[in-house]
Amino acid sequence: MTVPERSEARTSLVEQPGPWTHRDVAANGARFHIAEMGDGPLVMLVHGFPQFWWTWRHQLPALAEAGYRAVAMDLRGVGGSDRTPRGYDPANMALDITGVIRSLGEPDAALVGHGLGGYLAWTAAVMRPKLVRRLAVTSMPHPRNWRAAMLRDPRQTAASSFVWSVQRPWVPERRLVADDAALVGRLLREWSGPRGPEEADLELYRQAMSIPSTAHCSVEPYRWLVRSLARPDGIQFNRRMRRPVLAPTLHLHGSLDPVIRARSSAGSNAYVEAPYRWRLFDGLAHFPQEEDPLAFSTELIDWLRDPEPDR
Repeated sequence: MTVPERSEARTSLVEQPGPWTHRDVAANGARFHIAEMGDGPLVMLVHGFPQFWWTWRHQLPALAEAGYRAVAMDLRGVGGSDRTPRGYDPANMALDITGVIRSLGEPDAALVGHGLGGYLAWTAAVMRPKLVRRLAVTSMPHPRNWRAAMLRDPRQTAASSFVWSVQRPWVPERRLVADDAALVGRLLREWSGPRGPEEADLELYRQAMSIPSTAHCSVEPYRWLVRSLARPDGIQFNRRMRRPVLAPTLHLHGSLDPVIRARSSAGSNAYVEAPYRWRLFDGLAHFPQEEDPLAFSTELIDWLRDPEPDR
């Protein structure tokens, strides 16, 4: 895989204008693009597939107005961040996130993750507990629950057909970018509820996936998740994730999520030794932060402000 240099076209696509500011930070041996806004305690926002930081465009101003320093980062290999040849296992990508927190000069963060970003947020809370003040995860069970559901629940296995489909070499990347990344638009529509994405946002996500090497980097984490199920590194990671999450945790899920069943996420509190709150959004699917940004932001901010988050 070749690693493209930062181009003017790529920068203009990723650095969408708004009330936020854009910059790059160095962490864990790579460069990461962030969009940030506001002052106060840090809230770190981590996107999932097939998106980039733009998925948090509604939450950045809402959090800033509520008195927080909101930062949305692009994961390794996506958006404006570096496309590296290696480093797409969850342990390393979790260290990317905690490395960005350190590079921002903050002692800790409230970590908010969606989808793959949620998987990495769970991982970061276990690996670097002192850096995660609070944890909010949407549309993703605890990694041990995800593994169990994928192996034992035929309905979850079928719902996650995309994960299995990307295990072949090269073909999935070509499918993702074919016809101006039409598959990205189709997945976003199919995984959304009745309040589906706007056409302008679909177009932006399609263009972002078409940046050279992005498709390959986007599917590499899912290849690791499946291929490592029976490998020593995957088994060791699964054992490592037995360690409890020590941060107060907010777990959010859409009742209509066709990709990650709510049943798969239920029970993740077994791995949390801290106040845990479960919230199911009726009528929303896999992208609640975009499908109903007001409800999502309100739930998140109310929980961040609550001195007794277990109530």
